[in-house]
This record gives sequence, C-alpha cells and structure tokens, in this order.
Amino acid sequence: MDFYNGSNFSLGDSNLTTTAVDGALYCSAILPVIFGIICFLGIMGNCIVMYTIMKKTKCRAKQTVPDIFILNVSIVDLLFLLGMPFLIHQLLGNGTWHFGATMCTVITALDSNSQIVSTYILTAMTLDRYLATVHPIRFNYVRTPCVAALVIGLVWALSLLTIIPVWMYAGLMPLPGGLVACALLLPDPVIDTYWFTLYQFFLAFAIPLVIICLVFFKILQHMSTSVAPLPPRSLRVRTRKVTRMAVAICLAFFICWAPYYILQLVHLGVQKPSLAFSYAYNIAISMGYANSCINPFLYIILSETFKRQFLRAIRPVNRKFRVNPSTTDGASMSVRMIPEGAQQEQASGEMIPSNAAPQ
Repeated sequence: MDFYNGSNFSLGDSNLTTTAVDGALYCSAILPVIFGIICFLGIMGNCIVMYTIMKKTKCRAKQTVPDIFILNVSIVDLLFLLGMPFLIHQLLGNGTWHFGATMCTVITALDSNSQIVSTYILTAMTLDRYLATVHPIRFNYVRTPCVAALVIGLVWALSLLTIIPVWMYAGLMPLPGGLVACALLLPDPVIDTYWFTLYQFFLAFAIPLVIICLVFFKILQHMSTSVAPLPPRSLRVRTRKVTRMAVAICLAFFICWAPYYILQLVHLGVQKPSLAFSYAYNIAISMGYANSCINPFLYIILSETFKRQFLRAIRPVNRKFRVNPSTTDGASMSVRMIPEGAQQEQASGEMIPSNAAPQ
C-alpha cells in the first residue's frame, strides 16, 4: 500500500538505509524498464477490456453481473497502473518527489485504494459465483445488475474509509540535499509502522483470502456432493466457465500480491535491509503491479466469448438495409436500417451468460 516503497523506504520509517545507494543502478535502470513495460501492457489490456464491455452495452446487449464485476476490476486496475509513471519518476530520481504535497497524497491514496477495492471486488465476485453455483434458482433475484452496481458502490465507500490513515499521513519526507520523498509520515514510526502493516495485511489480504478460499471450498464441495436436480446442461457449462475464470483471476491476484505482503511482515523485524532483501522487495512490488496487467490476458485466454465480443467491438459497423413486409398494410413495405453488429449480437448471445438464467 505504500507508494514510495519501490524507492526502498519502509512504511513510515524515517531512518533511510544504504540499500538505495547500493542498488542505485538496479533501481534507476532495470526497474524503470520493467515497470514501464508493465504499465504499457496493463493500460492497453485494461482499456481493451473496458472498451469491449462498453461496446457490448452500446449495442444494446444485456450487461450481466459478471460483466459489471469484470468492468470494475479493469477500471480499478487502470487507476492503479496510472500511478506507475510517478513511481518510475521516483526510481529515476533515486526516490525524490517533484510533484508537491497534494499530488503525493492523491497518488498514494489512489494507489492504496486501488489495491483494497480490487481485493474486495474479487471477494464479491467469489460470493456471486457461490450463489450462481450453489443456489442458482433460490437467489437469482439477488444476482441482478442493479444489486451488483450497489455492491460496487459499497466496496468503494468501504475502501475509502479503510485508507483514512493514508489520507491523514501521506506527505513529503525530507532527504539530503534539500530534496523530498513521498511517504507515510506516521507519528511514531516504530510502533505505528508495526500496527499499520498488520492493519493493511489483514484488511487488504488475509481476511479476503480466507473468505475467498472458504467460498470456493464450499463451491467445490457442493459440486462433488450435490444430488439435487441440475439446471440445463448449457447453463451448467456456462456457469463452470465463468467460475473457472473467477478462480483464475482470484488465484492470480493472491499469487502476485502474497510476496509483497509477506515481505511487509518480514520487514517489521529487519532493521537494516540487505541489498538482496531490497531486490526481493522490488520484485514483489513488480509482481503486484503485474497483476493489473495479467487480468485482461486471462479474460482473453479463458473466454472464447470474450474473444468474439472483442473482435466484434473493433470491427467497423456496417449498416445493411432489410426490407420487411408491413404488418398493417399488406401492399406496403417498410425499410429498416440495422447495424451488422446488432444482428450478430442477437444471433450469438452475450459475452458472459445473462442473469435471466442462473450462471
């Protein structure tokens, strides 16, 4: 959650180590290139996902609950990646910040909020998969786009409350030579760093991880023991595909972020981080940002329907004339001009199964 940790400063720690000096070449040459590649690919991928889903809606195809969750995950990932140019600038400047105190607070809060929102959205997506798989009929009235949008709004509100400490303590930290860095200036660096690290670990990682694991365990248990009448085979197949994609997204998230949070805990007991620890820490941060780059490719790999929707979204819309007999006058004819994409939309279905039937 600490935006400046890529510059080798610990959370709220005013004692600078020599790691930043020893790894100057690494931080000023290699990391910016890696982060730049992640930023470019991630922004392009998430823009493609957002465009595809919005284009589908524009063509009057019904937006499903999974569509809403995936769209918001892509929005959050995009906001998270938009902070990377500032991080790259810090790395190129050996940790210095040149954008003022206000931008420091805004970018740090945006970075922290994006991490928490994405975790909570994935948790909500997992619960949606539980309802779709275990209770496909009973709770179908709950699984509507309106309810999903309301859940997203509550997630954002909860996240903004969670990052209140970031809004309060993000600021400029003096560096030698009259320079400044963007950091969390906690009142008591030793004690507050300990509690804040645990605070972010449990709220942004451990608790959502436990919930997601329990929910997916219940899903697998239900699928292996259920003897109740099953919905039609086509619905079961679509449910399985969407659930598989949700599992992949959640798994990728926690694999990418686990090293970061583990090293955050380890850092509490490390007074003077070694150069190897600094390298591992920066790699962990790279993996966290890479997660926002991976998600769009997971959609493309795991969803054949998404591929079709994307190709349809980027295809030029050709208008065709179709002549239909009038229903009011047998001698008259009516001419309708229909976009080709709309005809294909009616023929091929949605990117993700509609809420009209359990998924």
